[in-house]
Amino acid sequence: MPEQDTADRRMTPAQEVANFLRGRQEQIAQRWADAALFRTVFTHSRDEAVEAGRAVVDALAAVASAAGVEDAEAGGFHVVREQLARTAASRARAGSTITQISAEVDALRPPVTELLVAELSGVSAEHLRECTTTLTVLMGTLRLVVLETALSDVEEVIDRQRLQLMEVATPVIKLWEGIVAVPLIGTLDSARSQVVMETLLNSIVEQHARFAILDITGVPTVDSLVAQHLMKTVAAARLMGAECIVSGIRPAIAQTIVHLGIDLSSVLTRASLADALAYALREQGTDIVSHDVAGSGPR
Repeated sequence: MPEQDTADRRMTPAQEVANFLRGRQEQIAQRWADAALFRTVFTHSRDEAVEAGRAVVDALAAVASAAGVEDAEAGGFHVVREQLARTAASRARAGSTITQISAEVDALRPPVTELLVAELSGVSAEHLRECTTTLTVLMGTLRLVVLETALSDVEEVIDRQRLQLMEVATPVIKLWEGIVAVPLIGTLDSARSQVVMETLLNSIVEQHARFAILDITGVPTVDSLVAQHLMKTVAAARLMGAECIVSGIRPAIAQTIVHLGIDLSSVLTRASLADALAYALREQGTDIVSHDVAGSGPR
């Protein structure tokens, strides 16, 4: 029996692939440095791309040695997840879709496969097929790891943007000395209600406000959940030493609140933002003087 066939029997395909990756690490890294996934990220230095490629090859070799080629949670991947996350995130920020990133990772496989086939030219066809299959599975797992990190980063970006949008959509306006207002527009859910409460309470402290107006003219509907959020915000403002006024309750919303049996008797309400402001000004002892159109003086 030929010596090479005996070696084939002694070494598993995963071990064969691991040894191959370690032995050809530099060649693989050099080829990957010119691949789209690395080239478009490490644009200032090719050496950085090569170094990143070496780290990934090391990870693949460690995974193959542990015979975990199908395990995306294999220990070998842990050391390069941060590197893969940065690379995938950079591609995502550049406008690449998940499908494009997936294709770029898949493009790393052919150069490695070519080197593997050349490396194992003297082995049996069956053993070569097993090794190439193992490498294909391993590269598929790498693609899964990259996509997981890319999706996780995209989700984090979306969450940050959602929070920023909620903060922008929930401005706190200083109407007068000691009076702040939050004009609410759109639907209120738990997440946005929390942002409203935190933003309002911070403004009460910063502005030393005695009165806080929650104007819900732009809120389309009020259900029991929204009413609870409003009452919690009012209670929190009182704890901060400010009186909270809810304004802009439209007739349809008033009827809904009555039908739902929601008790807002402890909440100070006014028909409009102007009425709420006028009330707060009077409570602060500020005189409101009305002038006629001709400016002939107070009425």
